[in-house]
Amino acid sequence: MKPILIVEDEAPIRELIRLVLAPLSRPLADAADGLAASRLLDQNTYDLVLLDVMLPGIDGFTLMPQLVDSGTPVIFLTAKGDVSDRVRGLRMGADDYIVKPFEPAELLARVEGVLRRTGRGSHILRAFDVEIEPVSRTVTQNGRPVQLAPREFDLLVFLVRNRGIALHRDVIYERVWGGESETDTRVLDLNIQRLRKKLGWGGRIRTVYRIGYMLQGAP
Repeated sequence: MKPILIVEDEAPIRELIRLVLAPLSRPLADAADGLAASRLLDQNTYDLVLLDVMLPGIDGFTLMPQLVDSGTPVIFLTAKGDVSDRVRGLRMGADDYIVKPFEPAELLARVEGVLRRTGRGSHILRAFDVEIEPVSRTVTQNGRPVQLAPREFDLLVFLVRNRGIALHRDVIYERVWGGESETDTRVLDLNIQRLRKKLGWGGRIRTVYRIGYMLQGAP
């Protein structure tokens, strides 16, 4: 498994991307400008590059031929959202094009999709002592199977994919229950309680006052 390279000149966005990608349990590298990214690409190989367009030194579009020559999958992650820019990026060989500001869950899903399509993906999600296989819908903890109800499983996957992010109740309802009208706060709270008990994660699935819930991020 090779690293994912994050090429982004704004440090807070680099850190946010690292947090979003944490559930993949993959090595990550980063570069704050195009020249640094070019040097890293000369020295190393990567499973994926998340590439900003507006970079100091060498911009993302100028860097693309080097990436295409190396066969490295690329997702543009940039504030340049004009149709002409998106078309240009995709025609240059990018596998996807995401416009800032981005939704963390969508970024993670897009990254997983590109890794899977290019044969670089791992279906396993990991958090603390738990491994989740989304396709077979199985969960193991320290190598032992954990039996979860369907909604408990969907809720766990959503929490892990958004690890370290405070999730509003209405967002959880929409993503896990599909916005079902009969869903109320007691249903969500009950499923959270069951996950905490089954996984022993009482202190890891945190209640966020007046917002909802959050799975504790990596130490």
